[in-house]
Amino acid sequence: MIIDLRSDTVTKPSKAMLEAMWQARVGDDVFREDPTVNFLEERIAKMFGKDKALFFPSGTMANQTAIKLNTNPGDQIICDKYAHIFNYESGGASFNSGVSCKLIDGEKGRFTAKQVEEAINPDAYYYSKTSLVEIENTTNKGGGACWDFHEILKIRKVCDNHQLGLHLDGARLWNALIAKNETTEPYGKVFDTISLCFSKGLGCPVGSILVGDEVIMRDAIRIRKIFGGNMRQAGYLAGAALYALDHNFQRLVEDHQKAKEIGEVLSKQSAVKSVYPVETNIVIFELNDDVGDKKFVEKLKEKNILVIEMGDGKLRIVTHLDYTGPMHKKLLNEFKNL
Repeated sequence: MIIDLRSDTVTKPSKAMLEAMWQARVGDDVFREDPTVNFLEERIAKMFGKDKALFFPSGTMANQTAIKLNTNPGDQIICDKYAHIFNYESGGASFNSGVSCKLIDGEKGRFTAKQVEEAINPDAYYYSKTSLVEIENTTNKGGGACWDFHEILKIRKVCDNHQLGLHLDGARLWNALIAKNETTEPYGKVFDTISLCFSKGLGCPVGSILVGDEVIMRDAIRIRKIFGGNMRQAGYLAGAALYALDHNFQRLVEDHQKAKEIGEVLSKQSAVKSVYPVETNIVIFELNDDVGDKKFVEKLKEKNILVIEMGDGKLRIVTHLDYTGPMHKKLLNEFKNL
């Protein structure tokens, strides 16, 4: 029994999801003739109160498209130093859109409206033009931390005052919605564009989506084409996403509970220096200085337990729908006997 907790992307489609994929009606999505893709896009757009949604093969491509739609070459994006678009998208913002990132030193990937205000460049020709603020919810490097929606509203006000766009990297927004007992509509009202991932907590094999209003989404399909993201009979993948929305969304509470139990056990172990507060399905912890990170990871691997190094001495565990009860019991026992 291999316990793979490196990411919630390691899940495999269940038999029921595969059946839903097999039963999906498909067509050529490049001609916009795939009925399942069209239905998924309409459903997500309606959930967030937006005009349009567009299906993508990856969250990175959805984010990169959003950046392209919200900026011009030479502009600058305000985001946290932990932001996925800065750390884990291969420099795509600069390569694809010709923009730079001004990094905020936030708290576990979150920052305040005051920090945004202070980060906006002066309106002078020798500064990059600040054009977009980007938020990630939940925060990956911040340990699955959720944003305070009231602070997001304050940031929206700052953006309005300075004519800035506001993009949400909602790769794990599904987790935040469950953890905070929130709904999708308020997010749709606040953000200009929102990317959402189906292949993390919802357990799909492939797929993300970008939502926005008519004007800003007008060129989204063209940008997707430029990035090489057009798909043909993508309805098989959209079928998985539709199944996940119906069956794998509400169950995220189970992943969150398991993660909290893991965090509680780790916090009591003498080898562990600290554990980030656990809000969703991510556990980030640090070992004592005399415990080697790589050796620790290798020792767990010998026990068929896979975790990942995040850098800066941090280790990460991510719970997911393929992480079963027996696996959870075994893991807790192993950690109790470190």
